[in-house]
Amino acid sequence: MGKPLFRKAKDGSISEWKVENDVPLCTLQEAFEKVDISLGFNIELKFDDNKIYDEVELKRILQAVLKIINEHVDQGRPIIISSFQPDAAQLMRKLQDNLPVFFLTNGGCEIYADPRRNSLEEAIKLCQEAGLQGIVSQVRAIFRHPAMVAKIKESNLSLITYGQLNNVPEAVYMQHLMGVEGVIVDFVQEIKEAVSEFSKTSSEQIEESNFIDGKAKEEKSGRSAVKFSDPELSFLLKLIPELVQT
Repeated sequence: MGKPLFRKAKDGSISEWKVENDVPLCTLQEAFEKVDISLGFNIELKFDDNKIYDEVELKRILQAVLKIINEHVDQGRPIIISSFQPDAAQLMRKLQDNLPVFFLTNGGCEIYADPRRNSLEEAIKLCQEAGLQGIVSQVRAIFRHPAMVAKIKESNLSLITYGQLNNVPEAVYMQHLMGVEGVIVDFVQEIKEAVSEFSKTSSEQIEESNFIDGKAKEEKSGRSAVKFSDPELSFLLKLIPELVQT
């Protein structure tokens, strides 16, 4: 505060850098006002991992965010709230019950001082105790522990994933088959088109198989039993373990 910033141009000249003018960031209020209401928001509450927050400070921060949200919540925009900070997620749920609150977790891919952040089991426990609606997990944690998908769903929690691996269409489609309900990706349109193509191809394979058998096959899970070709299956089995380790 109070100290000017400077930047160096390619030609070697130095000029003062005014953040407000050169790289302005919109406020939450401006986002609500300027983004079409058909586009939903995942409002992630970010906090310093190395700082311990007391409830008074957390409440002050969350109420400031809620004040803006409440001014626009009736417009019909889909909104969820999420946070890596366990206490913030719990408190946000106490402060309001109109919007779903999700707990963000690395699922053990990174270790933190707070044990609630270090596994999917702890994430489930936190959600159940606080009445949260779901988990947003690092995708590598899901592939490392695929059985947790069923356990999360059995706990009546929604499951969304994030991470660089979600920019790989095959990895996203595999999650669809596993029962993951949503993914956070960088290249939305590209991933959407690729996964749609996978679904189309799989549906055609199922229809062809049913026609050859001469009868419709019953689906126990309600989801089409996708049949990968041998090259596709081989590719997936090699791809997923390699990327999970990165």
